[in-house]
Amino acid sequence: MPWFPMFVTFEGPEGSGKTSQIRLLAEFLRAQGIAVLATREPGGTRIGDQIRACLHDVANREMTPEAEVLLYSASRAQLVAEVIRPALAVGQVVLCDRFFDSTMAYQGYGRSLNRQQLWQITQFATGGLMPHLTFLLDIDVTRGLARRIANAVEINRLDLEQIDFHERVRQGYHALAQADAARWLIIDADRPVEVVQAELRRLLLARLEKG
Repeated sequence: MPWFPMFVTFEGPEGSGKTSQIRLLAEFLRAQGIAVLATREPGGTRIGDQIRACLHDVANREMTPEAEVLLYSASRAQLVAEVIRPALAVGQVVLCDRFFDSTMAYQGYGRSLNRQQLWQITQFATGGLMPHLTFLLDIDVTRGLARRIANAVEINRLDLEQIDFHERVRQGYHALAQADAARWLIIDADRPVEVVQAELRRLLLARLEKG
């Protein structure tokens, strides 16, 4: 099928199943003959993966919120320049596991940092790059954390935050989606994997066909 280059991001609370859904969706799109690049934040580059290790290390509990957001932004800047923009330039569909909305939700709402300042940092890091479409894989935070801890190969610093932090993050995501409804699609992630995947395929193909 014909397609247009599109930057699609996936957001959601811990345990929402983003990583698995992106992998399945990328496999499906490739089977349709669509050129797809799947990547993630933080990480996705050699430099970004080093930053990810520092950010997620549970030993780094003394990391300040300000240092945290700057490290996430540094990884994001590298990913945009090295991976995302080049892929879009050659006509690929880019599927990204988290992007700047994670900063707004986790550090803006979860950490209560100044969201206007975060937006300015984000614009600098990304050069103003915006996703064409963002899926919010939504799930109750208690259920999501239980799923995350049961299935995770990597438990990171943010997984260990108190429930009220994760509640603020989820509320932040809904506030972001409400403020930019044309870009966001909210998906109930508390369903079987194949059901969620079918909905993602249907919605993304419809967007790709419209261009």
